[in-house]
Amino acid sequence: MDFFNTILMPFTWVVSWIMWAFHQAFTWLGMDPANGWTWTLSIIGLVLVIRAALIPVFVKQIKAQRGMQALQPDLRKLQQKYKGKTDQLSRQAMAQEQMALYKKHGTNPFSACLPILIQMPFFFALFNVLNNTATASDRGEGIGALSAADVRQFDVSTIFGAPLSASLLHGGGGANQVAVWILSIIMILAMTASQFITQKQIMAKNMSDEAMASPFMKQQQMMLYILPLVFGIGGINFPIGVLIYWTTTNLWTMAQQFFVIRRMPTPGSPAAKALAERRARKGLPMVPLLGERKTEEEALPAPAAPKGQRQQPQRKNRKKK
Repeated sequence: MDFFNTILMPFTWVVSWIMWAFHQAFTWLGMDPANGWTWTLSIIGLVLVIRAALIPVFVKQIKAQRGMQALQPDLRKLQQKYKGKTDQLSRQAMAQEQMALYKKHGTNPFSACLPILIQMPFFFALFNVLNNTATASDRGEGIGALSAADVRQFDVSTIFGAPLSASLLHGGGGANQVAVWILSIIMILAMTASQFITQKQIMAKNMSDEAMASPFMKQQQMMLYILPLVFGIGGINFPIGVLIYWTTTNLWTMAQQFFVIRRMPTPGSPAAKALAERRARKGLPMVPLLGERKTEEEALPAPAAPKGQRQQPQRKNRKKK
């Protein structure tokens, strides 16, 4: 555990400093520094900072996802080519050709997971901060950028009677247990529902027919139900402050996906057809969609016009003198 905490130490300092900065700002605006809503808004501010910083990564994720969809036909041909070949040379050749496909389409299977992978250290750091506030408060210690006084204020802060550091499984010491249970269950349901709805709207509106028929899509459909279930079960151990963080980041993702689906849909998806219809009704020309590949006829440069043969000037017959 000490090794894990050592790895998380830089992220703990970043998370605690951002929370401290927002807490100071809200306190300066007149809010009670020991009030649970002041700390709740500080956690929401933490989400906004992290997700705003991840917008460039999110754009790369969209391009990677669309690149993965675009290469599915070529990938199926490659799998068919090496079907039944299990020798080492065939495996290496298939892997090399597969990497060449990823390079050609400018994508790889891991790019689509970047935003959540980058967020995880901050998530665990926040969990570490909130989970240790009671112990640090009893010892009179600070956590990261939070001083001992800040930790004490956070430890006694509540919303609707439930401490932010309390969880459904472990309760909150002498806190109102009923309030902890009710608020934890509501936040767990909100967290899992927002995650499910976000993934569902992608699959229902922003996937082409070809992508929906691919084997990759079957895995996505399984993850649609598995991930919310995993987070729902794990949520019983999350402090209420962490549940607020994860629900807020899910709501950000939902709004972000809604914007992308409406303004930059996947080519060939129902959302892309709806966008084309909206632009047609307004008399606007269609613009190339993000990740849309040109057809071979469009991609090839127009042949240069053949140069005509230069006409030689006709020599006029001069009259003989």
